[in-house]
Amino acid sequence: MDNRLSDVTVHVDEALDDAGRRSVEGALQALEGVESVRNPDDTPHLLVVRFDPGRVGTAAILSAVTGHGVHAELVGL
Repeated sequence: MDNRLSDVTVHVDEALDDAGRRSVEGALQALEGVESVRNPDDTPHLLVVRFDPGRVGTAAILSAVTGHGVHAELVGL
C-alpha cells in the first residue's frame, strides 16, 4: 500500500443519471493526483476518491464535482 495516498468521500445531493455519474467520474479522474474513483451502483450519491494529497487537494476534488452543476460536500474530514 502506498502511504502517500488518501481517500475522501464526496456526497452528491442530486440524483445523477448514468451519463452524469460518468461525467463527474471522468472529471475527477482527469485531475492530476487522483488515482481512482469509486461510485458503486448501490450508493450513487457517494464517490470515494483515492488521491495523492501532495499533488491534488480536497478543494480541487470538490470543485471538479460541483463544476458539473451539482451540490456536493466532502464527508468525514
